[in-house]
Amino acid sequence: MNFGLFDKITKNEVYIIAEMSANHGGSLDHALAIVREAQKAGADCLKIQTYTADSLTIDCDREEFRIQGGLWDGYRLYDLYRYASTPYEWHRAIMEECEKAGIDFLSTPFDKAAVDFLEELNVGAYKIASFELVDIPLIEYAASKGKPMILSTGMASMEEMREAVDACRRMGNEQIVLLKCCSEYPAPWPDMHLGNIPDMRKRFGVPIGLSDHSAGSLGAVVGTALGACVIERHVMLDGVESADSGFSMRMEEFAQMVEDVRNAKVIASGPDYTLTEGEERQKIFRRSLYAVKDIRAGEVFTEENVRSIRPDCGLAPKLFSDVIGKRAARDIPFGTPLRTELVDNNPGT
Repeated sequence: MNFGLFDKITKNEVYIIAEMSANHGGSLDHALAIVREAQKAGADCLKIQTYTADSLTIDCDREEFRIQGGLWDGYRLYDLYRYASTPYEWHRAIMEECEKAGIDFLSTPFDKAAVDFLEELNVGAYKIASFELVDIPLIEYAASKGKPMILSTGMASMEEMREAVDACRRMGNEQIVLLKCCSEYPAPWPDMHLGNIPDMRKRFGVPIGLSDHSAGSLGAVVGTALGACVIERHVMLDGVESADSGFSMRMEEFAQMVEDVRNAKVIASGPDYTLTEGEERQKIFRRSLYAVKDIRAGEVFTEENVRSIRPDCGLAPKLFSDVIGKRAARDIPFGTPLRTELVDNNPGT
C-alpha cells in the first residue's frame, strides 16, 4: 500500500491526519461516515486506534486504576477503554472505506498483537501514542516492520524522545516523524510550547509535526508556521457523543482548519526575496526626485525646488545630496522628474 506521508513532506506540504479514536460512538456506520466526511474536509489520512481494554490495562478496582479529574473523571481505566475502543472486526471495513475515498489509513497499535493484526491488513504506517512512547519494546517491534513511524511526544522528556527515536533506528528504520503534543484534553494554549517544533527538528534531524488537542485552528496554524509538516486532530460527527467528543473538532471546523493550515503553509513560505508581479507593479509608487517648482536653466537645485516624492519616475532619493547645489542643464517645468541629463555636472559652465 502506497502511504503518502513522506511524499507530502518531500514536497514541503503539510500532511493532515483526521483521528477518529472513540468518535464512532459504538457504530460502524458512524465510523464509515467519519471517513467520508474527513476526506471531504481535505484530510490526507484517517487514523484509528487498535486496542482492547485487556491490551491496555487490567480489570482492576484498585484506586490507581481509576481516573481522578479531567474529562474522564471517575472512570476505571478498563471501563473507559472498553467503551472507547474500535472493534477489530471493523478495521478492514474502515480501511476499505479509506481506499474508496482515496485517503490513507493509519492506526495506533498498543501491543505486539495489534501490530501483527495490522500487518495482516497491510497498513502503510504506524503511529505510537504519547502514553506509549516509553514502551521501547513496542516501538522496536512496530519499527521492525519497515514502515513509517509517527511518534507522539506528549509528557516525554528529551531523553525519552531520544530513546524512542533510537529504538526505531536500531531496527534500521529511519522513516521517523515526531509529533509535538501536549497531553491535556483539551490542551490550554499556554501549555502547548509550539516553539519546541523547530528546536526538535534541529535536535533529532527528523520531520516534526503536531498532534493538537487545543481549541480551534490556531494551534495548527501556529504549528505549521513554525515548521510542522504533519497536523493530527481528533474529529467527530455532529450529535455523536463519545469518550473523545469533548475535545474533538466537528467536521466543519476541521474543514476550516485544513484550509487555514494550507494557507498558513503558503504564507510562511520562504526565504524568497524576489519581487512578486504585484510588487513589481507597485514600484511605480515609490519615491524619486522631482522638480517641485519651475527651475530655469542654470538655476541651482535647492531643497525648495527639488523634493523626494511619489511616484518613481526620476532619480533615486539616495542621489538627493548629489543633486543639491548643482545647476539645471535646461529649463525644468514644475512636476518634472529629475533625470541625469537635466543635471549640469560641469560646475565651470
